[in-house]
Amino acid sequence: MSGIYIHIPFCKQACFYCDFHFSTSLKKKEEMISSLVKEIEIRKNELDNKVVETIYFGGGTPSVLNTEEIQFLIDSVYTNFDVVQNPEITLEANPDDLSEEKIIELSKSPINRLSIGVQSFFEKDLKLMNRAHNSAEAKNCLQIASQYFTNISVDLIYGIPDCTNEEWRENIQKALSFGIPHISSYALTVEPKTALETLIAKGKINNVDEEKAQEQFYILIEELEKANFIHYELSNFGKENFFSKNNSSYWLGKSYLGIGPSAHSFDGKQRSWNVRNNAKYIKSIQENNLPIEREILSKTDNYNEYIMTGLRTIWGVSLDKIKNDFGEKHLQYLENQSKKYIEQELLEIKITSTGIEKLTTTKKGKFLVDGIASDLFMLN
Repeated sequence: MSGIYIHIPFCKQACFYCDFHFSTSLKKKEEMISSLVKEIEIRKNELDNKVVETIYFGGGTPSVLNTEEIQFLIDSVYTNFDVVQNPEITLEANPDDLSEEKIIELSKSPINRLSIGVQSFFEKDLKLMNRAHNSAEAKNCLQIASQYFTNISVDLIYGIPDCTNEEWRENIQKALSFGIPHISSYALTVEPKTALETLIAKGKINNVDEEKAQEQFYILIEELEKANFIHYELSNFGKENFFSKNNSSYWLGKSYLGIGPSAHSFDGKQRSWNVRNNAKYIKSIQENNLPIEREILSKTDNYNEYIMTGLRTIWGVSLDKIKNDFGEKHLQYLENQSKKYIEQELLEIKITSTGIEKLTTTKKGKFLVDGIASDLFMLN
């Protein structure tokens, strides 16, 4: 099984914190859609006849497309790939794009999962981040969307300057009040060369407080556990049977094909990524050339990747897999490097019902997992 990711590189306006690839000009939208379809056709043999079980529209803001354009792209996937009978087809969307009419149209399309970028229900937070929607639009779209879709994910951001812990709990409870079965939540991060970095440097916005972000991360876990959500990946929480199949495939090392400018692909042996420029992407595709760079992964690269993804999830890192796939040397290295974190109760070894030993992150270690994982990496 594999997945297809389609990057829609357009947004109505730029969020201050975002470093993803997008353009606020929609002038090249038609050319871009034609190029996406053409790339799908050019790369139809890259999945080695694996069946496609997920199609994911990310961005950017895919909801700037109309339903006919979305259908056109889905049809091109079906034309060029073998797709399972009931694939998970996700559309990332912003509340300001989701009018009742648009939601009803989408519910009649093959889209069966919405990932809605709410981020916060407080006006002051939305203005600080320069989001295109307001709080009323966020609440209204969730109220309507939940009548037409059962599989909805909401994005929330914690660690926003001047957002109190009480307000953060309110954000979580407001999202839960709509019966949403999945929440993705991320710490506000100051990425280089973003407007947020500039505004903080100029003193116009308070800097991000990592200690407060950590507090709000644990509040998130506490509130969602009480609501019977499973914390299946560092930033993702789902009710049973509502985990993101698309994202889970990344963390479990399945192959996926990334279509569009800046999109990444993985086939188990190599990674590849498209040029991060709309005009160059379109020109290259129109000339029947893939604007792509590829990297062959070494055994150590694959080991490091597995450590990073495994520790972020409830599935952990299988010690048997380390031994069988990478060898005794890698297993001994992992056991030695992880000792101090086990002693500090940041990592633990669990035994599954089938007797498999797996290294997992404790609740105490979850917020620190990226740093812990990097210390377990092999350098050569």
